[in-house]
Amino acid sequence: MTNNAHPFDYDLFVIGAGSGGVRAARISAGHGARVAIAEEYRVGGTCVIRGCVPKKLLSYASHYGEDIADAAAYGWNVTGPVTFDWPTLIAAKDKEIDRLNGLYLKGLEGAGVTLLEGRARLVDAHTVEVAGQSVTAAHILIATGATPEVPDIPGADLAITSNEAFHLPALPKRVVVVGAGYIAVEFAGIFHGLGSHTTIVHRRGQLLRGFDDDIARHLGDEYARKGIALHFNASPTAIDKVAGGLVLHLSDGTSIEADAVMFATGRRPNTKGLGLENAGVVLGQKGEVKVDLYSRSNVPNIYAVGDVTDRMALTPVAIKEGHAFADTVFGGRPGLADHNDVPTAVFSQPAIGTVGLTEAQAAARFGTVDIYEAGFRPMKHTLTGRATRTYMKLIVEPRSDRVVGAHLIGDDTPEIIQALGIAVKMGATKAQFDRTVAVHPTAAEELVLMRTRARIAKADAVAS
Repeated sequence: MTNNAHPFDYDLFVIGAGSGGVRAARISAGHGARVAIAEEYRVGGTCVIRGCVPKKLLSYASHYGEDIADAAAYGWNVTGPVTFDWPTLIAAKDKEIDRLNGLYLKGLEGAGVTLLEGRARLVDAHTVEVAGQSVTAAHILIATGATPEVPDIPGADLAITSNEAFHLPALPKRVVVVGAGYIAVEFAGIFHGLGSHTTIVHRRGQLLRGFDDDIARHLGDEYARKGIALHFNASPTAIDKVAGGLVLHLSDGTSIEADAVMFATGRRPNTKGLGLENAGVVLGQKGEVKVDLYSRSNVPNIYAVGDVTDRMALTPVAIKEGHAFADTVFGGRPGLADHNDVPTAVFSQPAIGTVGLTEAQAAARFGTVDIYEAGFRPMKHTLTGRATRTYMKLIVEPRSDRVVGAHLIGDDTPEIIQALGIAVKMGATKAQFDRTVAVHPTAAEELVLMRTRARIAKADAVAS
């Protein structure tokens, strides 16, 4: 307990044991801090328990249907019965999540971090209550992530979100995914690939708002070609339960029958019920913790990292923020998490890899940019006959010749974008891309073979 040498129980108390919180706790403990962390569900957070990891496993599973069919074009005999069993997949997924949860627990234990199980709530700027226990800390870090947003419509409780999608007792035959962000398009690809009749409903006219427009349009074309129904310019107004399942009613007067309706309409910072008001922490319009470049809130000893700050909702970014916090506060090495030119992937089908500015962003910033692009049928499908195409795009600032954006859609693009992200982050020029020898035959070689400018993008033209 407290004494004259240590006026607080802990030097750091972390609320939320996701990727950002765990990294901050471990690194802070490594710097010599006395650290405790509270978690009300399971250690690992959204990414490990109900996000990136299980979703990627389901994405892998959903590709096998096409892969098995494509194998026939390469001489494999696939005439026998091919079936899929949802419970087997979910059980295998759960086993892997249990393994990762165990690794996270061992990591905290090995670092000397105290784990308190239960929901934490701030009493004041230095006091936290967890499951009836009150503890004090010199510094408090909020790392509670975000939670799915659900529209306020009649029957909304009949729908699922990404949280429940991982625990369905059976694969629904008909699924409607409401939304068009990366979570929506990833789950639409998963359900379709596993055999569900899948519909995407979106209030706007295009998928993936905020991504490069050419990439978004390409994915929409690919999904339509695959047989995923795209219902644009309509919003859900109600859900009814009927004998055959559910009926989703839309603002354009139409209705869609389904066995499951999934809302993927955004996520909100998970700050409700944390008692942040007791400490005077200022929140933004979405309920996010407002922080400065060093992840500090308006209360000097209270910090926040990850999705709860609504800066950049990516697990590796949360980890960078958590590490920078620990180094700054306890390591004597002030550091910032860089949010510029962060490469990322969308595990849609086909997948997307992207880094840097979109065409619209680049034109707005620089006035004029050069666009280089390549579209082609992947070599694999010259034998399978599939109509799917890969598309790659480089955005170049002409005065410096620097590649300021790269956007890819097609097989393996998430793997390609990691290395490409290094080049963009380093400020590589188009001339340096051109001087690089191609690896043949690969899809990635197109990135160094784009010699002809496709067009010049100007701010006024993009805006119109």
